[in-house]
Amino acid sequence: MTADLATFVEGRALDDNAHVMLRYEGGARGLLWSSQVALGSSNGVRLRVFGEQASLTWFQEQPNELVHARLNGRTEIIKRGADDLSEGAKARIRTPPGHPEGYLEAFANLYAGFAEAIRAKREGREPTAIGRDIPTAHDGLKGVAFVDAVVDCAAAANQPWFTPIAV
Repeated sequence: MTADLATFVEGRALDDNAHVMLRYEGGARGLLWSSQVALGSSNGVRLRVFGEQASLTWFQEQPNELVHARLNGRTEIIKRGADDLSEGAKARIRTPPGHPEGYLEAFANLYAGFAEAIRAKREGREPTAIGRDIPTAHDGLKGVAFVDAVVDCAAAANQPWFTPIAV
């Protein structure tokens, strides 16, 4: 991992911009950019995954669409609510197709998932689709460890032996 953290707004207690280059187990690589100073990109969450045969792209500004682009040139827009979605995806849809879902529904799905997992545990049964694949305390710990590693990596990059490239 390589990380660069910066504070552009004077007086902020935390960094307001982060660039992180990642290498995953198995050889995949990734880029993460997180910023509170990207004007014109309010809540502009964008996820892009590029593979050998296809890519997936999702933008928060168009939350009901997932773009699937294939190597052969075919591009498909997968809409929320389609009949061929997985059981887990269908369990998290709260409004009919054509009606937007968004930020608040994401939290509602988490709360519903946690409640179903607790009910299933109390009743001694397997949870339904909404109660599977929910984040655990261990997932939260891994997230905190990731942030800690990013901060440590950025601090190491700012040591005297690190020389920024002049542009």
